[in-house]
Formats: sequence, C-alpha cells, structure tokens
Amino acid sequence: MNFTPENILLAGSILLFISIFASKAGGKIGVPALLLFLGVGMIGGVDGFGIEFNNPHVSQFIGVMALSVILFSGGMDTRFSEIKPVIAQGVTLATFGVVSTALVTGVFIHYLSNFIDGFISLGWVESFLLASIMSSTDSASVFSILRSKGLQLKHNVRPLLELESGSNDPMAYMLMIFFMTILQANQTSIPLSVLNVVIQLAVGLVAGYFLGQLTRTVINKINLVNDALYPVLLFAFVFFTFTVTDLLHGNGYLAVYIAGMVVGNSKLLHKKNMMTFFDGFTWLWQIIIFLALGLLVKPTELFTTPVAGAGLLIGAFMIVVARPVSVFLCLAPFLKIPFKVRLYVSWIGLRGAVPIIFATYPLIAGIPNADLFFNLVFFITIISLLTQGTTVTLMAKILGISEAEKEKANMFGIELPEEIKSAMSEFTVIPSVLHNGNRLMDIILPDNTLVVMIKRGHQFFVPKGNTTLAVGDKLVLISDNEAELYRSYSKLGVTNYSVKKN
Repeated sequence: MNFTPENILLAGSILLFISIFASKAGGKIGVPALLLFLGVGMIGGVDGFGIEFNNPHVSQFIGVMALSVILFSGGMDTRFSEIKPVIAQGVTLATFGVVSTALVTGVFIHYLSNFIDGFISLGWVESFLLASIMSSTDSASVFSILRSKGLQLKHNVRPLLELESGSNDPMAYMLMIFFMTILQANQTSIPLSVLNVVIQLAVGLVAGYFLGQLTRTVINKINLVNDALYPVLLFAFVFFTFTVTDLLHGNGYLAVYIAGMVVGNSKLLHKKNMMTFFDGFTWLWQIIIFLALGLLVKPTELFTTPVAGAGLLIGAFMIVVARPVSVFLCLAPFLKIPFKVRLYVSWIGLRGAVPIIFATYPLIAGIPNADLFFNLVFFITIISLLTQGTTVTLMAKILGISEAEKEKANMFGIELPEEIKSAMSEFTVIPSVLHNGNRLMDIILPDNTLVVMIKRGHQFFVPKGNTTLAVGDKLVLISDNEAELYRSYSKLGVTNYSVKKN
C-alpha cells in the first residue's frame, strides 16, 4: 500500500471501525479489547492485508504520546481517599516489586536461552535487559480491563492494582536504560545509576505535583470564552508536563500520572466535561497504540518455534513464579493483607502496551538481538492478556474478593455541579415505602430533601406533594442531610439505592 494521505486515512478509519466492533464482540465472550486491538493490527500488517509499517521510531513516538494520555487519565480517575490506605503497598510493588521481578525473570531467561536448541544464547546483561522490559505491569491494560468489566473488589484491591500499574513504569524504564547502557558502553557505575534513578523519581514526583497544581490554577483562572477549549487546554498540559519533566531529567511518565491525580482530586471548572472527553480520548489512544504495535510486528517471525517456545515458557514462568514471588516478598511486611488478596494481586500482573513500547528502545539503539527481544515481548504480552486478562473476574470470584456490582449512581443522566455540596440519590419504590400512604407527601424523608424527578416506565415527570406513587417508580432526589437520608432509607426498608456526592 502506498502511504498517501488518502490511503492512510482510509486504512486508519477501517482499522478503527474493526477495532470498535471487535471490542463489542470481545466483551460478550470475555476477551480483553486490548488483545483484539493487537490482533486487528497484526491482521492489517505486512503478513496480513499488506500495510507496511516497520518504523520503530514512529511506534515509539506514538507510544510515548499514548502512554502519557493513558497515565494522566488514570491519575484523574484515582481518588486520594481510595489509595491512601494502600500507598505503602503500592509504592513497594512499584519499586521493589519491579526490581525483584526483573531479577528473578532475568536468571530464568539466562539459563533458558542456553538450554533451548536453536535459541540464541543470552548473556547475563542481555537476559536482565529483556526481563527489565517486561518487569512492570501495564497501566493501559489494568485501567482498561478493571474499569470495562465494572468489577467491585474487596480489601482495596482495585486502588492497589491501579496505583501499582500507574507508578511502576518509571522503575522498569530506568532498569531498561541501566542495562542498555552496560551493553553499549560495557561499563557503568552502579552507585551513579542508583543515584540517577532516585533523582528521576524525585524530580518526576515533584514536577508532577507542581505542574498539576499549575494546571488546576490555569484552568480555573483563564476564563475561556469557548467552553469546548478547556479539554484542549488540559490535553496540552499533559504533554507539557511530560516534556518539561524530561528536560529537568525527571521521569515524565511518573510526572503525568501524579499531575493527573492532582487535577482529578481538585475542584475544576467544567471538570465533568473534561473527564468525559478524556475517557473517550484515552480509548482512542489505546486503540491507536495497540494497532500501531500490532502493525509493527510480523506474525511469521512471532510464531516461529524458537520465539514461540521461549515466549511460552518465559510467559508461564512470569505468571506462575516471578510475579507471585515478587508480590509475596513485597507484601510480606503488611501482615493485615489477607492471603487471598496476595494471590489475586499476584495473578493480575498484566503485560500490555508498555513492555512493547519499551522493546522499541533496544531496536532504535541497535542493541544486539533487539528484534528477538521485541518478538518475545510481543508474544509474552499476548500470553498475559489471554490468560490473566480473560480471567480477572473469574479469579476474583474463585478467591472470594469480588462484590456484587453496584447499581450505577446516575441512571437519570443528571450531573451536579461541583459547587453544589448536596448529595444526589436514586432509589426504586418498593411496597414498604408506601406503608403510610401512596402519595409523595406520605413518605418520611429528611428535612432539606427534595424529590426532583420520577421515572415511571418510559415516562419522566416532576412530582408534586400529592403525586401518587406506584411500586417500581424510580425517584431521584437531592438532599443536604446525607446521614439522615441513610436512616430514612433504613426505616423505609430500602436497600437498593445509590448516592452520588461531590
């Protein structure tokens, strides 16, 4: 295919269409959408429909942009109140967990490479480099799979997994750079490298916080005439944060994640509109990066016996041995964490776009066996998404840490501005609610509580005090007295309700 603007747009739109429809089908059969995006890219590539895309520089550029947006969006959706109880555990997994995973996996790769016939013998440094590339859990995969499945998890498991996946990429990146430096220069100062890691993490953390505060201040003060420009402004700040942090020799990935958390936990003008925009925008970038990476790989090379055999063994080892060993070592000091939680965290060590993006760095740097590394990482990612990605819900049920999915807090599609401190609640009328009468005024509700809308069948209407209620009516109300509202629900026998508060 000739790369004319028209052909690029045509091929891109077709691939996007196929990816979206594939994700719908995948949701019904339990296959992660991200795996399907990879598959669509592979089918569209040189070994499929013939789209020639063999530029790792472009893939890496797309990957950096996509990962910045994904991490920022993940940070925006992360609540300080949720991660506060698991900060120590999450940081430990994101640092020592990555290092231990890389070391254990590197030892296995070294001995495996010298054992398999027809496979390239890898030295210690090469083995640890390959292991470092795959040592972090993938934020795009974790955020996407956990949220798309709407899984409710006990014991703060979800914020722990999201905190780990959102903050462990910097450590994996710096480990990768460390071993690449050794291979290229044949020497390096370990103390200097450790100091560099500390500096990058510290600068990334500080820069992310202050640039997040700057983002919040500018958005609230700039007073744009066109409200549609606020998401665009936020989008610009994402890349500004990444690049400025990189210029300061900090880790840009950590910075955008921290900045996202700062912004997401702040009061912002048009916040809901911006978050809605970023949700869709994040999905677009996830599709683009997985398509681009799928186009870059050649399936005829990927599924050769040496690559497939080694990839299968390494992938199985990481899932069954390396990840559990790392998790149990890191969580050993935290005695209150149940054993079943440790098992589940061990299982959800998803690999995805990040390891594949990292695998392009050795390709661009001309590291020996870089092509082999890329194919192995790609194959292991497929193994991870097929096994771990498809069993996220099943393993939670087996281990008994999943909760019944809660009713969505906004079935009426109503959003309250952040300035309003009242709570919005929705519930369905049951017979016990009508015990004292079937009129709205007969229901005992707290003071400063107003029923603003009723849904009966497919009809919506604003009620009055003498409005007659029926079993099955859905009511939406606003209250300034949340605690009393809960007590009223208890007296009325209402258990199926939702409360949304700012």
